[in-house]
Amino acid sequence: MHIHITGASGSGCTTLAAALADDLDLLHLDADSYYWTPSAPPFQVKRNATQRLNLLSNDIASSRGVVLSGSIVGWGVEIEDLFDLIVFLYLPAPIRVERLRRRELDKYARVDQAFLEWAALYDQGPPEGRSLAKHTAWLSQRRCPVLRLEADESVSARLQQVRAALSDLRPRAV
Repeated sequence: MHIHITGASGSGCTTLAAALADDLDLLHLDADSYYWTPSAPPFQVKRNATQRLNLLSNDIASSRGVVLSGSIVGWGVEIEDLFDLIVFLYLPAPIRVERLRRRELDKYARVDQAFLEWAALYDQGPPEGRSLAKHTAWLSQRRCPVLRLEADESVSARLQQVRAALSDLRPRAV
C-alpha cells in the first residue's frame, strides 16, 4: 500500500501521514527529508533532483508500504504515479499560517517571516514551490483515486475518511 498525503504547508499533511502510517503499520516518509539536505538551520540547501528521486525510490522499494507526506509535484511519474491513494488537504490561508507560526515557534523558538509570507501565497500561487493551481493540475493527471479533505477537522476525523476511502479501493492490476 502506497499513500501520498499532500497539500499546502500547514494543512496537516505530516501530522495525518504520521498518524495514518502508525494506524496502518506502514512507513512514514516526508518529502522534505528528500528535497532538502540536512543543515543547520534546516531547509537551506536543496538536494539534486536525481539524488532525491533515487533516495525516495530506494526507500519506497525497500518497504512493504509507505505513507508519504509533502509535495512531490514535478519529481517524475515513476514516483508520482506510484500511489494507491492520494489525499489532498486544503485549509484557508489564515488557519494554515497560524499553524505554521506556532510550529515555527515550538520547533525553532523563532518565526521565519519570509516562509510564512510564502506559505500565505499558496492560493494565489507563489513564484516558486507549492500552489493550489499547481496541485490541482497535478492531481488531475494522477492515475489513482484522490480524496480531497477541505475542512479543519481533527486528525481522527480525517483518519476515518481516509480509512473509508481505502476500504473502497480494489486491488490494482499489476
